[in-house]
Amino acid sequence: MISNQIIQNCINEVHSISKLDFLVTDSLGNVIAETDESDSIEKGLLLGFMQSPAEVQESKGQLLFKIMDDNQISYVLAVKGEGDAFLVGKLTAGQIQNLIVAYKDRIDKNSFYQNLLLDNLLLVDIYNRAQKLHIEAVQSRCVFVIEIKPENSQITLEMVKELLSPQNGDFVTSVDENHIIVIKSVENSDYTEELDETARMLVDMLGSEAMENVRVAYGTVVNEIKGISKSYKEAVMALDVGKIFYTGRNIVAYSTLGIGRLIYQLPVNLCQMFITEIFGESTLEELDEEILATVNKFFENSLNVSETSRQLYIHRNTLVYRIEKLQKATGLDVRVFEDALTLKLALMVESYIKYMSTEE
Repeated sequence: MISNQIIQNCINEVHSISKLDFLVTDSLGNVIAETDESDSIEKGLLLGFMQSPAEVQESKGQLLFKIMDDNQISYVLAVKGEGDAFLVGKLTAGQIQNLIVAYKDRIDKNSFYQNLLLDNLLLVDIYNRAQKLHIEAVQSRCVFVIEIKPENSQITLEMVKELLSPQNGDFVTSVDENHIIVIKSVENSDYTEELDETARMLVDMLGSEAMENVRVAYGTVVNEIKGISKSYKEAVMALDVGKIFYTGRNIVAYSTLGIGRLIYQLPVNLCQMFITEIFGESTLEELDEEILATVNKFFENSLNVSETSRQLYIHRNTLVYRIEKLQKATGLDVRVFEDALTLKLALMVESYIKYMSTEE
């Protein structure tokens, strides 16, 4: 059922224009909205009207209108006044009726998309329900997952809904209090640019309006409605992989995960075997932060000693000294491509193992 506040807002707007007073009761005769608190309806009269076949009834200076939902009385609208009371009352009853239909349609669509994302629908049900809800079955779409703070979930959800356009086929929902799901219709042939712009818009808007630093991940574009769950799973994976390997990014696309996606899908015990094979009994934790920061910057600069020393504001010889210190600790010379690749993989695998241990 729609909230009492929505009905109250509806009759307030009509009252401000028509100057007529309104009162709305539920199917049990309880008043849920009114424009004049001094007005009332006798319960016996109200219940008698509900049981009668009449759709409209006049009694004691008031016009009563039935508001139906699936052939059942949902509300009764009472209008007090003269002149255009019947016409205005009929229009107001129709407006509330439309609100009921719109609310049910929204709830049905929300339930449909949530079940679709979680793979709770059979293939035949997907297309049948999509047709009944007037959702395009064949349309290019991409799923975005926004990680938020639970305490701001409802406010953030409403802000994202205002930002997107349902008329274009976009839909916003959630499956838990930590994440908002955006199902975005894609129009341009250049998917990459449009998707990145949407992700950047979400991050910037929520950062400025909700004062919240959010992380956004998105999957690949699918052309049929049945593929939405696939794009959603990709976005969830991208969010997790981003937490492990790309902590500096607040936007992560599934298509740019690279080797991180491969490591993420490996069994933890296999990863531990790899680390043991490379380092033996010693561990990467024995390396100090200065060495790790140096080697990561060295990787960023494609093993260029001069550029790395310049960006770290250290002498070239100091950088060489740190590289040699790392070689003594690990047996790997990162100036050699094969050793650099091995260490890079080892650092990523170690990050993955740590993440999985905290999740357990």
